[in-house]
Amino acid sequence: MPRTNPPWETRRESLTKTEDMTNPKFGYTPFERPAEEYIKYGIINLDKPAGPTSHEVAAWTKKILKINAIGHGGTLDPQVTGVLPVTLEESTKIVQALLYTGKEYICVMKLHGNADENHVRRVLAEFEDLIYQRPPLRSSVKRQIRTRRIYYNEFIEMDGRHVLFKVGCEGGTYIRKLCYDIGEILGVGAHMQELRRSRAGPFTETSAAHVNLHDIAYWFDEYKTKKDMAILHKFIQPMETALELIPKITVRDSAVDALCHGASLTAPGVVTVDTQIQKDTLIAVMTLKGEVVTLSKAVETTEQILNLEHGIIATPERVIMPRGTYPKVWKTGKDNE
Repeated sequence: MPRTNPPWETRRESLTKTEDMTNPKFGYTPFERPAEEYIKYGIINLDKPAGPTSHEVAAWTKKILKINAIGHGGTLDPQVTGVLPVTLEESTKIVQALLYTGKEYICVMKLHGNADENHVRRVLAEFEDLIYQRPPLRSSVKRQIRTRRIYYNEFIEMDGRHVLFKVGCEGGTYIRKLCYDIGEILGVGAHMQELRRSRAGPFTETSAAHVNLHDIAYWFDEYKTKKDMAILHKFIQPMETALELIPKITVRDSAVDALCHGASLTAPGVVTVDTQIQKDTLIAVMTLKGEVVTLSKAVETTEQILNLEHGIIATPERVIMPRGTYPKVWKTGKDNE
């Protein structure tokens, strides 16, 4: 069975449809936003400790930074550790994008009986590709059978009845249930002993800006004292970082404000387009400075977008950028009266 590549192994190119320039008077490149906006549109690659819930960890971050709103990308059970993207204020609007970019976990599975290592390897491989899952009783979602894709189950080592393996999977996969099902196929039973999330979309535990709660408290206190933007960069990243694995379309400055008002993206506004965009793909519409304007759904493929001169090519799912960030150059019915 051919292996399905996870989103972080997909390689896209940006193809130019037309040439255009951006006006430096409007907007900012993400890393050059003023401090207040940088925090407001920031995201933290947080290492969640064992014990507290994801909600509690996010709430503590909110208290440290003294901000009004916070969110996170993908709930972890209290005893599970690892990568938890925490979105600050306005960046909570892009959380849905993380649902499409996959997760990776390191798991210790405890077998309830003896099993041969080669048998364990074979069964792990059998669970690659699409699987059916019903969420466990302790889950917070409706217990309906659903499909999730396992990109890989990589056997690492086995010590007695303990099996260490790495899972790459779609968001919403229950590793606890996966261990149970693997145990059933092995014929000995099994449960999840320990779990750590090593990746959530583009965020990994080896990234330079991967921090814990103590780091956030320390660096934010340092920033308040020194007012040095380089300190903020040590633990906060622009929200656009979360969109690294999402296909993108770049638009002209003149198209931005209409999109901010909820307009669909039309062909004349496009400057560049990523390869491998299909109909109904979630895309990020970006400015020439690299700011996200909207999360949208493509209604045409990459090839069609490059060839079209008129017509709608994407419809908005979520507007991210505030109105008025770029000047209005489009007309409404009232403008013509």
